[in-house]
Amino acid sequence: MSVTEAAGTAPAKGRWISEWRPDDPGFWVGTGARVARRNLVLSILAEHLGFTLWTVWSIVAVELGAYRFSTDQLFWIVALPNLVGSALRVPYTFAPAVFGGRNWTVVSALLLLVPAVLLAVAVGDPGTPYWAFLAIAATAGLGGGNFASSMANISHFYPQSRQGWALGLNAAGGNIGVSSVQLLMPIVIGAFGLAAAGLFWVPFILAAAVGAFAFMDNLTVAKTAPREQLKVIGRGQTWIMSILYIGTFGSFIGYSTAFPLLLKSQFPGEASLVTYAFAGSLLGSLVRPLGGRLSDRLGGARVTFVNFAAMAGALLLVRSGLEARSPHLFFGAYLLLIAASGVGNGSTYRMIPAIFRAKALEGVAPGDEAARRKALVIGRRDASAAIGIISAVGAFGGFFINRGFGASIASTGGAGAALMAFAAFYVGCLALTWFCYLRTVGLRLAPSLAAARP
Repeated sequence: MSVTEAAGTAPAKGRWISEWRPDDPGFWVGTGARVARRNLVLSILAEHLGFTLWTVWSIVAVELGAYRFSTDQLFWIVALPNLVGSALRVPYTFAPAVFGGRNWTVVSALLLLVPAVLLAVAVGDPGTPYWAFLAIAATAGLGGGNFASSMANISHFYPQSRQGWALGLNAAGGNIGVSSVQLLMPIVIGAFGLAAAGLFWVPFILAAAVGAFAFMDNLTVAKTAPREQLKVIGRGQTWIMSILYIGTFGSFIGYSTAFPLLLKSQFPGEASLVTYAFAGSLLGSLVRPLGGRLSDRLGGARVTFVNFAAMAGALLLVRSGLEARSPHLFFGAYLLLIAASGVGNGSTYRMIPAIFRAKALEGVAPGDEAARRKALVIGRRDASAAIGIISAVGAFGGFFINRGFGASIASTGGAGAALMAFAAFYVGCLALTWFCYLRTVGLRLAPSLAAARP
């Protein structure tokens, strides 16, 4: 029996589900949970591959010694996919609502073939010019857009009470793609050459597209005209959370992709450490659901506030490792920094649906169940659109961090100046979190209020 038949409606064509009520306990237990889990698993697979292609140049750039590019030039190659991926997250956010989540997952997965194949073309010719490397690396930004469409789609499948954990799992499954690249690619490149860094992923991309086509679903309740979704651009909450997300996800993707090249440039005598750079992105990915779960219990604003303080402190330790020329102190502190950014990813993402749900419910009279249901649909729609905008702006942090390191090394010979600039930004994010979400609520009030205020 199909989902729509179980819900008492006629099944829609093309794997469209015409009735979806995840906040209804009976519907969720009887039908919703099973379907949501199936879509989540396939979404994670496709998003994981998006991250692998988005960040593959973080390893490939380290292996381009034969081309005699400067460290600053290499940081440009690593940074450009972040820039393009950030910009693409805006249209990718709206795509599931226009075309259907399942349909867009198929298309976005197949688009990953472009950066995979072009990477092999670039490194296959020793005469490839620098500008061509930049252009081809930029196409890897297609993988960065997948995150926004995947998160916007999955947010519709789960009830409010489970969104922190579900979105955290979805995001973590994607984020682990960075560690997959940094763990596997040195082995693959060593065995088969640089071109294999792109071609290795082709069979997995095709499998993800086929799986999404065969087993994922579209939701009619998620279909919304882009002009309706774009209304969130005018909301102050969208931009406040965008800044905070620069500090969390932007930091995660920036520090993760910069790590191999940063290790090689700052500790050239410790080449073996680059082999373990994957540990940073893996740790940051694994703790992301923890940030969501802690926020479900304690409130996203509280967790985010403490997290920015931890990130600023970790940066001071990273700088101490550089100044002491201690590769092990630097490596350990850097892992702590990426782990903190991972927790912050989960906590800030948990704040978004809570904020827009609270806004939608403002003015709904107690006991007016029809108005409440309508408000919940609007809140979910607004949160889905906001997630895309916020994730797009936040991802620019990955570009700024790589360019910060590149510019700092080019002008001063070291990364210390960039680290201090990043620490100052986190202090600003900490103050913004307190002022907007904790100042008038108080740390001891109910978690839901601390997460949703104002």
